[in-house]
Amino acid sequence: MTATLPRVLPSPDGKPVPPPGTTEPFRAFAQDLATGQRPWTAEAAQFVTDLFDQYAADWDTTRATGRDDPLRDALTRGGPMPPGPCLELGSGTGLFTPVLAAVFPQVISLDLSMRMLQQAHGRSPCRVRADASRLPLPDASVTAITAIDMLLFPAETARVLAPGGVLLWINQLGSDGPLYLPAATVAAALPGTWQATESQAGWGTWTVLRRTR
Repeated sequence: MTATLPRVLPSPDGKPVPPPGTTEPFRAFAQDLATGQRPWTAEAAQFVTDLFDQYAADWDTTRATGRDDPLRDALTRGGPMPPGPCLELGSGTGLFTPVLAAVFPQVISLDLSMRMLQQAHGRSPCRVRADASRLPLPDASVTAITAIDMLLFPAETARVLAPGGVLLWINQLGSDGPLYLPAATVAAALPGTWQATESQAGWGTWTVLRRTR
């Protein structure tokens, strides 16, 4: 079941929409990966690592949207958030880590790119280089997972999330983003039964998913 909330944060002018034809291959990959139609390979992991290592040095100034509207709206209206540690998947340069740290007592920032994690020094006190398809965490060890413009690995996400935990699925550019997945697709891909709350905020979209069983 998905509940859709009305928008409260408007979309400002100047949305950095990618050029036509550039997002479709990435979105198809993200969809196939989430639904189990495509495997996650060592070659894919290396491609992503190399790509974001290359982007890291000037990510904040040339590639980041500079907006946290979807995340802040999700934390405010998608709550209440459960107490306990939050795993930030694809944490990048740590732009959003301080926002999460204001809500959760511990934020574990995880990324494939070592250079991205190095850029996050000073923002993310707990940084881990790891592959999200094989999380170095015990079962049911975090109460929240945040994935901002991230690929979905359903089995691992469900494995490390504690009972009553939440997944915050954020697309900063909404359906224009290269890794956009709608709430229904995310909920259907995750093992078990989930309730979702979604909305639009700023340029993006957000979904908060809670496992019911």
